[in-house]
Amino acid sequence: MIVSGGETRGSQVEEETSERRIGASIRRRRRALDLTLAEVAARSGLSSPFLSQVENDRARPSMRSLQRVADALDTTAVQLLAAGETPRRVDIVRADADPGLDPGLDPTARVRPLVRGQQQMHALEFTGDQDGGRAFRHRNDELMYVADGSAEVEADGRTHRLGRGDTLYLTGGVEHRWRALEAGTRVLLVAVADHVEAVVDPRS
Repeated sequence: MIVSGGETRGSQVEEETSERRIGASIRRRRRALDLTLAEVAARSGLSSPFLSQVENDRARPSMRSLQRVADALDTTAVQLLAAGETPRRVDIVRADADPGLDPGLDPTARVRPLVRGQQQMHALEFTGDQDGGRAFRHRNDELMYVADGSAEVEADGRTHRLGRGDTLYLTGGVEHRWRALEAGTRVLLVAVADHVEAVVDPRS
């Protein structure tokens, strides 16, 4: 049956009840690498019981813990998040559908995935204080947009201050780190997924 907005009631229910299965994607990646929980625990500095709870979706890791697990599994936190969802041709992520992950620093901070499944594009919404000491280097291009507040970005040997409405574009391979400069800062990061081949300019 059709409801307002051209959506079917069935798809609306599916959309609202969808949950991320981070644990399953971590377990699949660990098994693909033929690693035990104890080995991942040793690599990540997290305990085996905690990792077991995460894999069975009985505990929800902070973004900081997820990044440590991703490092131990030679992947990225974004890839683990994406692998926990089935990609859809048309998808809506409601503002209240997923509270996001706690970065592990500020209890009011959140990291919320805006794209579900292993798509050609990833997007994350960061709210509040993040781990400004962690450096990132992505294979493909990335765009940062400051929706609220302000942020400081170190990239390619320079420091850039961004205010509300500012954007920063990074080509693949540029090491960078960033941090929020004030309470309530909200940053959107959009990137070409790591599994997508980088476009090479034939003139180069």
